[in-house]
Amino acid sequence: MFNWLSQVAAVTWLNLRTIGQRRGASLAAIFGVAGVVAVFVAVLSIAEGFRKTMTTGASPDTAIILRSGSDTEMMSGISRDAARIVSEAPGVRRGAEGPVASSELYVVVDVPKRSTGTDANVPLRGVQPAGFGVRDRVKIVQGRRFEPGRNEVIVGRAAAAEFAGLDLGSHLRWGENEWTVVGIFAADGGISESEIWCDVGVLQPAYRRGNNFQAVYARLESAAAFDRFKDALTTDPRLDVKVLRQSDYYAEQSRTLYAIITGLGTIIAILMGVGAVFGALNTMYTAVSSRKREIATLRALGFQSGPVVVSVLAESLALSLIGGAAGAAVAYFAFNGYQAATMNWSSFSQVAFSFAVTPRLLVQGIVYALLMGLVGGLFPAIRAARLPVATALREL
Repeated sequence: MFNWLSQVAAVTWLNLRTIGQRRGASLAAIFGVAGVVAVFVAVLSIAEGFRKTMTTGASPDTAIILRSGSDTEMMSGISRDAARIVSEAPGVRRGAEGPVASSELYVVVDVPKRSTGTDANVPLRGVQPAGFGVRDRVKIVQGRRFEPGRNEVIVGRAAAAEFAGLDLGSHLRWGENEWTVVGIFAADGGISESEIWCDVGVLQPAYRRGNNFQAVYARLESAAAFDRFKDALTTDPRLDVKVLRQSDYYAEQSRTLYAIITGLGTIIAILMGVGAVFGALNTMYTAVSSRKREIATLRALGFQSGPVVVSVLAESLALSLIGGAAGAAVAYFAFNGYQAATMNWSSFSQVAFSFAVTPRLLVQGIVYALLMGLVGGLFPAIRAARLPVATALREL
């Protein structure tokens, strides 16, 4: 066993030392793998960034209450009386000013994108004062909060960066009102940063919604209080509602787009990976052909075929590892944090988010590179092991 391992080490080291003699073919393989990994990681970072934005700040101890049968706020409707019953239900956290529950209205307004100038659907959310207690990650970073009863809005930081006309002090006309931007807020990069907030009492008449809301967000005493809270509402004969954890609600909204982007990214990576594998095959076949007499000499000196196979695979994996690391680095520095916006098909509104090149994606990219290297080096390695010793030695 020791002799076999020593043969592997000797032949592999010899292979790696001579890579420079095949510089052109080796660089072609490295760049091919790097390109595949860069695209693979970059595309998946879109899905990861969108999912992260949708789920950041969504807490398991916060519940969202919709009308029974509704999948989103856009399709829901809750009366003022029903909203009051929800806010007084057992399990709702109480603060100094009463229940930490916000009855809210959700409409979509047209705002032009900064990059293209084309109109996009941006959420305008009417909240009650308790909405800031429900979402305690929301912090004003410029200006101030809107004042109840006034035509004032605050804008999420991501929305202000992505869409035009939402700067501090801007005046906009939506519905039957003219609104003034009085503040910019942050929410740790969560979905709220893609929204515009105002007083729900002002938004209702502006869009002729009467005394109705679309959802109630309630902060619970703890995550464990959810089942008690849900049972109290779903068994109340005065109500016809569905109760969801906020974290589950937003995770479900992100699932469809995440699956689509991940699926497309995987297909693209596989198709490009086939080309990279052929590049690796060509490189390793060239390496085996150029070292044919050297391999035959080693075999004649008593080296087994196993170490030869391992040495060829090691060279292929080394080239792929270099390419994978280079591609992952390109994806990270070029795309991580890149700001974009896309449609959330559940609410038909834009979500501003940042590409997220996570450590998990970088590892996946490098593993995929090694897989390409393994496939690309396997057949040349087998060929090297089966090389007829006598035939190769005649060429000496």
